[in-house]
Order: sequence, then structure tokens, then C-alpha cells
Amino acid sequence: MSQRRPTMKDVADLAQVSKSAVSLAFNDAKKLSEATVANIMEAASTLGYTADPAARMLRTRRTDSLGLLLPQQLDRVLENPYYSLFLQGIGQVCQREGFTLLLAPPLRGSMLKAIPYAAVDGFIVTGLEYDRGEVSALRRRRIPFVLVDSEWHDDVSSVDIDDGAAMEEVVRYLLGLGHRRFAFVAFETGTDGGYANWKGAALRRIEGASRALAASGLSLADPGMHVLETPNTRQGGANVFRALWSGDERPTAIVAFSDIIAVGVLDAAREENVSVPAQVSVSGFDDLIESVWTSPSLTTVRQPVATKGRLAAEYLVEVISSTGEAPTHQHRLSTALLLRESTGPAPA
Repeated sequence: MSQRRPTMKDVADLAQVSKSAVSLAFNDAKKLSEATVANIMEAASTLGYTADPAARMLRTRRTDSLGLLLPQQLDRVLENPYYSLFLQGIGQVCQREGFTLLLAPPLRGSMLKAIPYAAVDGFIVTGLEYDRGEVSALRRRRIPFVLVDSEWHDDVSSVDIDDGAAMEEVVRYLLGLGHRRFAFVAFETGTDGGYANWKGAALRRIEGASRALAASGLSLADPGMHVLETPNTRQGGANVFRALWSGDERPTAIVAFSDIIAVGVLDAAREENVSVPAQVSVSGFDDLIESVWTSPSLTTVRQPVATKGRLAAEYLVEVISSTGEAPTHQHRLSTALLLRESTGPAPA
């Protein structure tokens, strides 16, 4: 038969203090002397007492936890090294400010359903448009949130990059190498009707590509152009390459919207004995650590992923901790095109 769980009164009796002193030791120790806190903690350790987090949440109406609202299931997210860097940035703030982090993937296929079940003080929302149902639900519930890679709005803090300008630079560089047949490979957008209906980062990137093509008298609708979506995984990139290379109109340049997709493309090209960049050039987007290790090393766009996570977490903690109206931040981070071995002149 299990023993009775020790209570706050048991700790108070053993430490010979009041119950309110025990409560302060666990919740606001600065109001007690160091000796009193040490005495109470020693008594709690002897009894095996821990504070009840549910009771604390009811009392303070705080969980001291940040939520990361994810657009994919956890297995897909953890497969992508991008999120490892993003979480590093958030983790730095959580450790410094005394917060925990809760990952909130879609519940039964719906991000909207995940929101009410997450016991957090606020959310970092990644890759969603402002007008999505999830964002509207957060506003109705008055839950603090910060947007990452979304549109800017006056009343919500945001962190992003200029996706369109970054992609425009990639395509201009490849056009300068003589490429005229492109495959643009985006991560899945969840929309129907083609790229004209994309939103968020995917739309901004394909618009940047379109601008670069137009400056050279080309269009996404021209023969030899491909615009595709694939799961944002290494396998997704490999599958796209095999589909492209088995077709009649092979591209001379494959422009992936993420490094993890590009790495999958390189995997499949190597398996099919296709030389990169002699037969096809490949570029990515993110500058993950893996992009330097690939063979050949990957031309890509560097974006400060960890900084995105850190700033988003700092802005969210600021809103949560504010006793009045917290300031709104819109922060656009810089990117850089990194030229490596996976791109070269278009084959004759």
C-alpha cells in the first residue's frame, strides 16, 4: 500500500515554520531569509515533498511555459534540422527566463484543435498567415502570441526574413550561369490550385523567383519550367528528383525551398549517377550544418534560424510578463547567398 503524499503542512511542521513560509519558499523565496529557505528545502527533501504544479497554476494563472505551435506532426518536425536550430534559440530564452517549452503539433490533423489543450502562457506561431483560423482563435482567447515567417501587423510582434528578395537573388545567380530550365521545389503548402494560391513563405519565395525570371524575359509558365510541392523532408527531395529525372523535360537547375529538400535531391542524384553540378545544379535555403557536409557542398541561402527562435521567445516573454500593453516588434533579419559546389554553368 502506497504511503500518503507529503503535504505543505508536513513540511511546515518539520521545519517549524508556518505554511505561508513554505509557500513563499517555493513561490517567492526572495521574501524569506536564505537560512529559512534552506531549512524549508531541507525539510521538503527529507519528506520527498514537491509543490503541486496544478495548484500553483490555479493560484497564479501562469504556467511559466511557452508553446510552439507547429505546422507538422512531431515526427516530421524532428526529422528537419531546421527546427533543431530554431529550438536552440527558443531554449536560450527559456533557460534564462525560467520557462519550460511545450511543443504543440496538430491534434487529430488540426492545429486549431491543439490550442485549447496546451497549458501555456503564450504561443510562438510558425509559418502561418495572420488570417488563418489558428491565429484568430488565439486572438479570441486573448492568448499572447508572436508570429514567425508571417505577414506584419501593427498589433502583433513578428520575426521574419525577406523570402522574396532572397529567392530572387538565387535565381538571378543561376540565370547568370546560363540556366533556363528550372524546377522550383516548395515544401507542402496544403493548398489546391497551384502556386497561385500559395501563401506565406512559399508564396513570397515563388514570387521572388518569378521576378528574377521576368527580368530575363522568362516566366514560370514557359516550357521547361516546373513548380512542385513535396513533404519538407529528405525523402521528399529524393522523390522529387526521381520524378523530374524520369520525365522528358529535365531541368538544368533545381531550386529547393529548404536545405532538407535539397539534401534529398543530392542523395537521389548520387544514387542515379547524375553529376552535380555538371548535369544539374542544386540550391537550398536555410544553411543548415548539413549543407556544408554534403557532397558536393550545397549552395544555399543563409538565414539566422536560431536568432529567429530567440527573438520570438524574447518578444513573447515580454508580452507575458508585461503588466500593461507590451510594445510590438517587427524584426526582419538579413539573409546571404552562399555559393558552394552544387551549382555551376548550365550544361550545353
